[in-house]
Amino acid sequence: MKNITFSADEKLIEKARLKAAKEKTTLNQRFREWLSSYAKQNDAAKNYEKMMDEFSHINSGGKFTREEMNER
Repeated sequence: MKNITFSADEKLIEKARLKAAKEKTTLNQRFREWLSSYAKQNDAAKNYEKMMDEFSHINSGGKFTREEMNER
């Protein structure tokens, strides 16, 4: 695992550490979870686009009349 150094306001870091402690975890663990989620966001968008591309090529069998489209 690689280490990363960030700079942030001391008071903000302390608040975050206290919150993590109340949640019975560490600030480091919360950061790892956030980083993982952040990295996957782009993947989710790509998967959605791929899925939409696949479904946009479905052949409906031709054009429908207004009556056919509103049929229940």
